[in-house]
Amino acid sequence: MRIGLFTDTYPPYINGVSTSVYMLKKALEKKGHQVYVVTVSNENMKYDVDKEENVLRIPGIPIGIYDYRLTGIYPLRALNIIRKWNLDIIHSHTEFGVGTFARIFAKQYNIPLVHTYHTMYEDYIHYITKGYFDKSSKKIVEYLTSFYCDKTANELIVPTKKTYDLFKQKYEFDRNIHIIPTGIEIERFYKENVDQKLVTELKKKFLLLKDDFVIVFVGRIAEEKNIPFLLDAHKDLVKVSPNIKLLIIGDGPDLEGFKKRIAKQKLTDNIEFVGKVPWEEIPAYYQLADVFATASTSETQGLTVIEAMAAGIAPVCIDDESFNTTVIDDLNGKIFKNQKGYIKAITELYNDRQKLADLSKQARLNAEVHSSKYYAERVLDVYNNALGGKKTFFEKYFKIFKKKK
Repeated sequence: MRIGLFTDTYPPYINGVSTSVYMLKKALEKKGHQVYVVTVSNENMKYDVDKEENVLRIPGIPIGIYDYRLTGIYPLRALNIIRKWNLDIIHSHTEFGVGTFARIFAKQYNIPLVHTYHTMYEDYIHYITKGYFDKSSKKIVEYLTSFYCDKTANELIVPTKKTYDLFKQKYEFDRNIHIIPTGIEIERFYKENVDQKLVTELKKKFLLLKDDFVIVFVGRIAEEKNIPFLLDAHKDLVKVSPNIKLLIIGDGPDLEGFKKRIAKQKLTDNIEFVGKVPWEEIPAYYQLADVFATASTSETQGLTVIEAMAAGIAPVCIDDESFNTTVIDDLNGKIFKNQKGYIKAITELYNDRQKLADLSKQARLNAEVHSSKYYAERVLDVYNNALGGKKTFFEKYFKIFKKKK
């Protein structure tokens, strides 16, 4: 099958969507499919075609959300390149920019379109509006999202029931919706595959002692991730034990503000803002942790939770539908409803290391269902639904070849 993945973000930009698309491409290729990517160019604002990796980059401008850049909706130069790919299916991973181009191209050339909804855009409007017109802006986002997914996609993929309910109940979407949790390269996070020398170096760098109990958060340092929840709770956790440490890994617009906040609260000995780290070193940072914690309610799935589980780290998550299908309270992690519940959960695991070990072991076992191989298999099922008996390029070519023979 010849598959086109259309996305506004792709490596070297690193975030949940770019990682998901990259992983899907590699998993589909391992299954013998020809996979092409249409995405946005780097800062040089030039067209770029990587023929070896089958990646086309289109010029775009930054929009202020993550590393996303917005392209024109009908770039003729790109169209002429993509036509030669003879795509059987188009899989879009964004509602705007490149996603709009995918919608137009699919309709114009009668190619089935599958769409994955990755981002709860209403939680990110403040980056553009800066606090003004939030209500009307959310309505516009709601309209554009529901229009894109309802009127153009043959099949829709969402990662969780939370997103499923959004489309069924709020947007009243009346077509197929497939709940497929996004897969990751879980093997990359296994403890036995991590450079233990690097882990030792990081422990020395952050002055972590053998008796320290380390909580790790990985993600964007921004308003929608609810990081102040973790910071405020830590004031009480250090009263339980000064050995309870919090490492916050990632970069974002609120990083400096949060650093000043913990300085005023005199928590700099117990909370460390690590900043941005290289993608290839992320698995080592998980190995610094006793638990992984998040209070974010803006996720569609929460891939960092799955990464932590694959690393054998028990997750402690806020009670949100994004996590509830992955994290089962007292089986492979802990679920809390409020700050009191979070402090209680952390304190319990700090005092009961056997329970922590049991949860961590189960977390790694449950991470298996999120492997990239399993994810690709389920996505291929959706592609076949979208094709609905329509012959692929290879099937059509083989038929012509047989006739000539």
